[in-house]
Amino acid sequence: MILFSGRNPNLREAWTVLASLGKFALILSMLPDVLDGRCPAVTLFDLSPGVSLTLRVDSLGMLFALSASLLWIFTSLFSIGYMRSLSEHKQTRYFASFAVCLASTVGIAFAANLLTLLVFYELLTVATYPLVVHKQTAEAVAAGRKYLAYLLSGGVALLLAVAWTQMAAGASDFSPGGFLSGSLGRARLWMLFLLFLVGFGTKAALLPLHSWLPSAMIAPTPVSALLHAVAVVKAGVFGFARVIGFVFGVRLVEEIGATSFLAVLAGATILVASLLAMAQDNLKLRLAYSTVGHLSYIILGTVLLSPSAWIGGLYHIVAHAAMKITLFFCAGAIYSKTHREHVSELDGVGKQMPVTMGAFALASLGLAGVPPIGGFISKWYLAQGAVQSGEIVWLAVLLVSGLLNAGYLFPVISRAFFKNSDSFKQFAEASPLMVAATVFAALLSLLLGLFPNGIFHFHRLAYEVAISVMEGAGR
Repeated sequence: MILFSGRNPNLREAWTVLASLGKFALILSMLPDVLDGRCPAVTLFDLSPGVSLTLRVDSLGMLFALSASLLWIFTSLFSIGYMRSLSEHKQTRYFASFAVCLASTVGIAFAANLLTLLVFYELLTVATYPLVVHKQTAEAVAAGRKYLAYLLSGGVALLLAVAWTQMAAGASDFSPGGFLSGSLGRARLWMLFLLFLVGFGTKAALLPLHSWLPSAMIAPTPVSALLHAVAVVKAGVFGFARVIGFVFGVRLVEEIGATSFLAVLAGATILVASLLAMAQDNLKLRLAYSTVGHLSYIILGTVLLSPSAWIGGLYHIVAHAAMKITLFFCAGAIYSKTHREHVSELDGVGKQMPVTMGAFALASLGLAGVPPIGGFISKWYLAQGAVQSGEIVWLAVLLVSGLLNAGYLFPVISRAFFKNSDSFKQFAEASPLMVAATVFAALLSLLLGLFPNGIFHFHRLAYEVAISVMEGAGR
């Protein structure tokens, strides 16, 4: 319907908002069944005996889909205000691509097996490309080529991994505790794990597979929010949770020694990305490298192999999404109103845009792990999980990264509120839609810290996934 409303912007945008509300309502309606232990399922079609495209709603899928669909509502409102205020071109293509991206994300979340996950995973890559190259400048086109080169290459690795798993196991339906066995042999299991690592690690921006993400910041800010909070990179870390918890199983991953390897890779990504973020003057690039680091918090949680670490990692999918989308909304609001993109240009902007920068401050505190914001809850469980696993080195990494988070975000707040500039003297916020979306996202970040279960039961969903994975592995 969005495509057929191109000549009527009001109708097109109404369809966008209605679609986001409808998708969220439909997903939310399935939450009671999932909390009661039921998993609604439907087979789309059978490709061959034992091979089908099937959707199934379990606790892990519900956590991801509910978070993405809720934040899509905020992103839709922000996008309308952003695109109108900057009079962007090709708005119909933009909103249509957004809709396909979110449909693909929900497909990833509810995929019942590896094949279904692969199909929607690759559809998400293709659907996001028009958004990355939206500006159609030479720089945007170059970023789009890089985006496709990285993500499609990762897709090839994932295709090989899925095909190999199907042939080796005879099935690929997700099962808590995994369905692969050690009979494949250590060498083959390692090769298979590495294929999955490249396939999902590319979207999850693991070093050294991360450079497409900062380059993609050439896209409009709402697209950056989609990439960082709602869909693309979260699909990568979601894939790690599926593979480690539901394909290999934590016991098998530990037996072949893959947990230590991936933990080192994730820990290095956390620290290096945080240091790179501190060196960026461009605000969106600073936030991009921040995302690279925070995604590896989630991966680290899945390989520490303790219930608390899994709860923390999965809860960080939601908490980070809310906080990071708030920060990108703030960056977009600043750009739309002032056309400033660099941290060094933001002295005193808090006097002109106090609501926007107040939201930025709240989300920044959350990313640094300051209570009572959502980031504190996820980091607390991750730290507890590191202690439970006897891996004190990863506790140190988490603590140091928290300080680095403050190091690259707090100077922005300081400049905005405690420095003066002749450029920002009068109150002048961005459009009401953009401000409203930013405030809603910031409030969600706070509510996730004050009420981890709240009305959406994100903490309970994370807890149930962690317990099912550990019990399935006999731990």
